Amino acid sequence: MTSTERALEGVIFDLDGTVTDTLSIAFSAFRAAVAEFTPDQFTDKQLMRFFGPTEDGILRRILPHDWERCFERYLDEYASRHVSCSAPFPGMTSVLDFLKGQRIPMALVTGKAPRAVAITLKQVDIAHYFDMIEMGSPEGSVKPQALSKVIDKWRVNASCVAYVGDAISDAQAANKIGLIAVGAAWANTADAAALKASGADIVFTRVGDLFDWLRARTKRHESFRSIR
Repeated sequence: MTSTERALEGVIFDLDGTVTDTLSIAFSAFRAAVAEFTPDQFTDKQLMRFFGPTEDGILRRILPHDWERCFERYLDEYASRHVSCSAPFPGMTSVLDFLKGQRIPMALVTGKAPRAVAITLKQVDIAHYFDMIEMGSPEGSVKPQALSKVIDKWRVNASCVAYVGDAISDAQAANKIGLIAVGAAWANTADAAALKASGADIVFTRVGDLFDWLRARTKRHESFRSIR
């Protein structure tokens, strides 16, 4: 049986570009904030290359003397733009409701700064779905450690837990600790081919396809429990 056919014992989600369509909001807020402190301009692709540290960690590298003021501006800009995004991706609420109804543990592991995460969770009202919420570090990517923390708390086999994420680094982090790496390629910023090439076990371009896959894995899980 392959990893993508095993009964699921838990599902972990990334946030931006996976559960919520918030990458474009974050990018525009970041550009608006940085523009007040430097003439340098950043494209979406350039900003994506900074991924790893949290937003404040990135700003510490770009604006070592003004990063704190710029971070406050970023949070203000991010919150004001978030009014246009008050719900997860279409179909994602159904996915979360289904998993909750099946009593499959869910967690959120994101590289965002805690204060930015709080803004998103308040706007889209999804915090209640997750047993654990692990956030990023200004020092750099800590996703493998965060994922391991979730697995340790759940006391489950890593190979029976899926990590759903839209970034190459998400698939790599999942692979590092033996999770099922599920590529989320429904956002405009996602690259399905790159996700597959980076080691994702399976890639979906529609939330509905993820839902079908989760239902199939959960049915297998239910069958196994009834036999026991």
